Amino acid sequence: MGFSVVIPARFASSRFPGKPLADLCGKPMLQHVYERACESEALRVIVATDDARIAEVAEGFGAEVCLTRAEHPSGTDRLQEVVQRLGFYADDIVVNVQGDEPLIPPRIINQVAHNLMAMPEAGIATLSEPIETLEALTNPNVVKVVSDRMGMALYFSRATVPWPRDAFQQTVDRLPADFSWQRHIGLYAYRVRMLNDFVTWPPAALEETECLEQLRALWNGVRIHVALADEAPPAGVDTPEDLERVRALLVAGTLD
Repeated sequence: MGFSVVIPARFASSRFPGKPLADLCGKPMLQHVYERACESEALRVIVATDDARIAEVAEGFGAEVCLTRAEHPSGTDRLQEVVQRLGFYADDIVVNVQGDEPLIPPRIINQVAHNLMAMPEAGIATLSEPIETLEALTNPNVVKVVSDRMGMALYFSRATVPWPRDAFQQTVDRLPADFSWQRHIGLYAYRVRMLNDFVTWPPAALEETECLEQLRALWNGVRIHVALADEAPPAGVDTPEDLERVRALLVAGTLD
């Protein structure tokens, strides 16, 4: 059984308008993402966009493009429109690779897809990495995930979960050494059946409180498999400053 990759790419961005088309070492950033996805085992790589400018550029470098509506409330809704438009089957697996991840390792795209294939009871698979600093543990922009012994997510939160009660009663100036906190990596593999269900569910109170879309799936009983990433993905591009950081890495030859 194979899998497909969908790369959502929107032109509008409050912090970085036109981000997918920003030049990165002679190529639009989106092309770097696309080429990384093509290095994975995906049978099909699709760029999903609501913008004709992005569609034209993506078709120019050879990508398959699916034009979507502009008014989707979430990225998952956009992904579901793609699989519906393109006639995917309910048991198909789709990996959502964000269009601002030009350095994403193809290895972890394969990993998250294969993990979902191996877990028929799960509707979603995703990845995590260890949290190694107190600053990251207490940062609400770092999403934490807690899993059970089978690797199924119990909860995702911006808060410090689990809370190290005894250690933090003594001091809150260092990371306790007796637990491996996990940072969620926002790379997902979905079963199409789950995507079709997801768009019929109203936003959950947990989702709206934490501003974490995956909590809607948990609220509705979807099992989400979480595994440690085989390779830590470099940070994505949110701002022009991030783009310069990635450009420096590429120019230095630190990454392909």
